[in-house]
Formats: sequence, structure tokens, C-alpha cells
Amino acid sequence: MPTLDHENTLRAAGFRRVAGIDEAGRGPLAGPVCVAAVVLPDDFSHPVLNDSKQLTEAKRERLYAEITGDARIRWHCVSIEPEEIDRINILQATWSGMRAAALALDPPPDAVLIDGRPVKQYPLHQVALVKGDSLSYSIAAASIIAKVTRDRFMVALAEEHPQYGFEIHKGYPTPAHLAALKKFGPCPHHRRSFGPVAQSEFQFDEV
Repeated sequence: MPTLDHENTLRAAGFRRVAGIDEAGRGPLAGPVCVAAVVLPDDFSHPVLNDSKQLTEAKRERLYAEITGDARIRWHCVSIEPEEIDRINILQATWSGMRAAALALDPPPDAVLIDGRPVKQYPLHQVALVKGDSLSYSIAAASIIAKVTRDRFMVALAEEHPQYGFEIHKGYPTPAHLAALKKFGPCPHHRRSFGPVAQSEFQFDEV
């Protein structure tokens, strides 16, 4: 389960405001990649907060309401759209979101804990933690906000483009999604630079 150990280590080193950073949506074929930054109170604790992937959708929604409704918690979430992902690639888009989300906090953090690997050219002191969403409360909270934000967007997108089943697979390359791509081709929210989407687009161009 996550703790505040990594946050407290940074605070003891003089970094008073420590944000956790995490993303949702690097792997899907459609929709944005969402990145959240969260600064928690020094005495924060929670009985069930964990990596968003380890929780049910209902629990994520409840935690999202708790986190975003707590006036002591500072948070911000950014969405990088498919056009930008296609322009600069998914890694650069994710890094861009990780920079923007932290810098949008008011006041900005003194340091960040990032889930995964270090981010190049980061404007703040950073500590990267592999599987950080299961180690750090701040990263876990960011993972909840990013995941819920993105899932809600994909559910809404399903109403606009019901043929793809976005409300079920959230844009990930499931067999049902790939079959829909083959049948209908991509929509404006698909990532053209991703192989299965590019292939389906090519197939439709050939028809």
C-alpha cells in the first residue's frame, strides 16, 4: 500500500511542497493521455487509496470525489489530445503533460514524485519511482484523478461515436475495438500515428 515515506524524505531535504504525478491513457488507440499532479497535506492518510489499476471503477469514482472535494488538497489535470500525440509522439506528449500539470498547481510544488522513469528537461526537482502509484500516496491520488478524468471523457465520446464501444474498452486495443476499426475506420479522436489506426485508415483509403 502507498505511504507518505517518499514525500517525507523530500520534505526533510527541504522540498516543502511535493506533488505526485501520474498519467492515464498512454496505450489506447483513441482519446487523450491525461496527466494529473497532486499535493497532499503533510498528515494525509487513507485506508483504501491505491494504484488506480488495483481498484474498481466505483471505488475510483468515490476516491475522485474525496480527493477533489478536499480543500486541503491541491491538484490539476491536463489532457493531451490525439493531434498533439500524433505530432510529437506519445512519450513526448506524456512528458509534456507531466510538466504542465505540475506547473499549473498554485502554488507550484518544490519537487515532484513521478510514476515511472525520469522525465527529460523537467523544470522541477524530480524523483522517479517505478510502480510509484503503489508506493506514494501523492502518485496514487494523481493516478485516480487522471484515470477517472480520462474514463469519463471516453464514456462521453461513446455517445458521439457509439460504433466503437469506447464506454467499454476506453480506447484500448481490445479485439472488439480492432474489429470496429476494421469495419468503420478511425474517427477524429483516434491516434493516427498508432499502428492499428494507421493500418485501418490505409485500408479505408484503398476502398
